Amino acid sequence: MQQIFNFVIRNKTFLLFLLLFGIALSLTIQSHSYHRSQFINSANSLTGGVYGTVNSVGQYFDLKEQNTILVEENKKLREELLNTVKTPQNTAIDSSLIDKRFKIVSAEVYKNSYNSPNNYLTINRGKRDSIQQDFGVITSKGIVGIIDNTSKKFSTVLSILSKKSRINAMLKTSNQSGSLKWNEASPYIVQLEDVSKFANVTIGDTIVTGGQSAIFPKGLGIGVVEKYTIDAGGDTYIIQVRLFNDMTTLQHVYIIKNNDIEELKTLEALNNE
Repeated sequence: MQQIFNFVIRNKTFLLFLLLFGIALSLTIQSHSYHRSQFINSANSLTGGVYGTVNSVGQYFDLKEQNTILVEENKKLREELLNTVKTPQNTAIDSSLIDKRFKIVSAEVYKNSYNSPNNYLTINRGKRDSIQQDFGVITSKGIVGIIDNTSKKFSTVLSILSKKSRINAMLKTSNQSGSLKWNEASPYIVQLEDVSKFANVTIGDTIVTGGQSAIFPKGLGIGVVEKYTIDAGGDTYIIQVRLFNDMTTLQHVYIIKNNDIEELKTLEALNNE
């Protein structure tokens, strides 16, 4: 307290000036409408700027929560889309009226490789989330890979950027199918091989999943035709496909849980005996 008194005594002249200046300024503002309006505008501008800055900071720290909400909403929409059944008359049947074959689980990518001959992702979903080997992994843009191994809390995903990867895919316009592979040349380009030379292929055509396995439903996006050539045998096309996904920047993915996968595997095993 004594230090405060000493400060006031030492600076009494300056403090008295500030007091008188403040009184004079207040009287001027009160007695002149122009000065009053200018003061109010300046105050509003200052407080508006402060509130804007505070709001921007709040939104920045709220980004993670908002992103999580968007991921969950996207998951629900994609699950409804995958479970929508179309009749021969091309009429959609509400997925709420039928047993849902597919369930979507969102996941975060903890690790992602794309420069090796056989690339893998590590995601934060595992056996405790009912994730199994051979479940498909996608993003909102297109396919990513297939679940390879699982632990309690994590899973590894065999990327489509892998020499081991073989995925059934087709031309969306003609339904001509082939096998999706990767030649290691670029993380943005994969190859669709074994497509009949009689297929009608055009630059820019969309490539989607063929649906001839229990892993990916038919019609999921993969990429577009960038160029194509006839293979050495002269019977089929080798199509260069530019991926919809940027496989080098993956952060969030969706796992497709096929509720019928065990039944389909059992049936396929009987056919292979």
